[in-house]
Order: sequence, then C-alpha cells, then structure tokens
Amino acid sequence: QVQLVESGGGLVQPGGSLRLSCAASGSIFRVKTMGWYRQAPGKERELVAVIADTGSTNYLDSVKGRFTISRDNAKNTAYLQMDSLKPEDTAVYYCNVALWTSATLSLRTYWGQETQVTVSS
Repeated sequence: QVQLVESGGGLVQPGGSLRLSCAASGSIFRVKTMGWYRQAPGKERELVAVIADTGSTNYLDSVKGRFTISRDNAKNTAYLQMDSLKPEDTAVYYCNVALWTSATLSLRTYWGQETQVTVSS
C-alpha cells in the first residue's frame, strides 16, 4: 500500500505565495518522479511541474520563473513553491508520483487528493 498526503494550498492574493507539499509513504522501493498537475474549471488537466529522481525538472511554460519544485528523497516528499501567483493559477492541484513498489518492484503511478489553490483579491 502506498499513501500520498498533500498539504498547502488555499486562498492568496495576486502576487502572493503558496507552498504545496506531497509526501509518499508505504511500500516504496524507490520514487521515480514527483510532480503536480492542475485543472481549472472547464479546462483539461495539465502538468505544472515534475522532478525526477535525478533532480531534473520540467515546468509548464506559464509557471517558469515563478514556481519551483524540489524534493527530499530521504522523506519521499516533494515541494512546490509558488511565487508571484496570478489569478490564472487558480485551479485544483493534484500531486502525482511514479514509484517502484517494494512488494513487486513494479512501476506505478499514484495521485494525491485535491488541493484547491485560489488566487484572488
């Protein structure tokens, strides 16, 4: 069994900051990638940021320079620091983790619970 626990999110004014975290626990052999997707009302889910076990990162173009993803491999935890937030960043954010399970060494993907981020004055 693998569990993902997300924290962070909430309401912030434009230009403000929020920090999301996502912690994976359970029968984990090794975590491959950790990241966040988001989905705004009426729009498709999109990849916001992802970080690999190598440390390489990838960002949605619209968040480059404003969002920073990082991870603590010892804790199997990822963080998404969101600065200079804009109203268009308003969405439901989902943590996504790809990992090898310790039970079968199979590569599986897990989703965290919904985290609402609202940017509004």
